[in-house]
Amino acid sequence: MPKSKRSKVVSLTKVAKKTKDQKTELMSEVQANADKYRYCWLFEVGAMRNAHLKTVRKLWKDSARIFLGRGAVMAKALGNTPEEEHRQGLHKIANKIKGQVGLLFTSSPPQEVIEWFADFSQPDYARAGNIANRTIVLPVGPVMRQHSDPPEPFPHNEDPQLRKLGLTTSMVRGVPTLTAPHKICQEGKELTAEQTQLLKLIGVKMVTFRVALLSWWDSESGEVQNVEGGGLSEHEKAGATADAEGEDDEEMNDE
Repeated sequence: MPKSKRSKVVSLTKVAKKTKDQKTELMSEVQANADKYRYCWLFEVGAMRNAHLKTVRKLWKDSARIFLGRGAVMAKALGNTPEEEHRQGLHKIANKIKGQVGLLFTSSPPQEVIEWFADFSQPDYARAGNIANRTIVLPVGPVMRQHSDPPEPFPHNEDPQLRKLGLTTSMVRGVPTLTAPHKICQEGKELTAEQTQLLKLIGVKMVTFRVALLSWWDSESGEVQNVEGGGLSEHEKAGATADAEGEDDEEMNDE
């Protein structure tokens, strides 16, 4: 009998493991860039979003190389000890690779790199598990879309969705309307999936994507320096895990 052409169910929980060849290739690429560029930076990302990271890659395409993925593989490529390190002093960076961090290779002057990343940030919508950075209360009256300019009320056909997300609305002249204030979220509290959906619907962006530099290695001296005031704030770290869970767990590079 011919094989059935019916659609087969594929479990999305099954992710192919990285092969030894793929890990070896990644290690070779990391080492090649350590040879090519003068500096190796260690960074972490707040409110990780692939779209914004691609923007960073594009803007630095001609002068840098970025790796964000398996920390253990990147650390092994650099070398965890003075005896194993690929170049002098790289083990000092390798030993700092913990958690969701990445590597940036470039020959641009450190002050230029620090100033550029301090100035680059992109607001985005929160995800479940993020921490609310402010209290949001919807007032009595029409439920408004705040991302439109000027703000405009939701259409009548979206009233069922608003009710599903916890709003108690009534239709007034065809517009979903609140008869009492509704608190969507409380500052400092963890956001639920329903709260983040509602915040997105009304257009409130509550997290900020940014690349936080931690330290850098200089190939000429073999020394590692920490970035003063670098890294994520405690507030940003509180939601970092939730953000990372929504992203691809593959080794990410410029290919």
